[in-house]
Amino acid sequence: MFTASLTRFAAAAGGMALALTAGAGPAAAQPDYGPMVDSPCTFEQAMAAVNTENPMAARYLNQSPPNIQFLQVFLSSPREERVSLLNQIKDNQGADQALPVFRQMLTSCVNY
Repeated sequence: MFTASLTRFAAAAGGMALALTAGAGPAAAQPDYGPMVDSPCTFEQAMAAVNTENPMAARYLNQSPPNIQFLQVFLSSPREERVSLLNQIKDNQGADQALPVFRQMLTSCVNY
């Protein structure tokens, strides 16, 4: 369920992800999950961040119950489970575009 929803989220968020990664060096073999898995944010903070900073991704997220559910499960999980969830979806089509958006949401959410 989370696999397909992440792919759809990636399609909606792709433009922002490209903007975030423009000029970045070559991708590492293992992405840095630290900022995502260590995020202290609540679901409400994460949603406030994405609604404010990436309205296009927020519109899609708000219309996608599976994506909302993934975010709720992710944020209510301990660190080890968060790593496992990310490892389950990291190779899915579109993940390379969605994960930078997800990372931005989970790092900037402390401001909300």
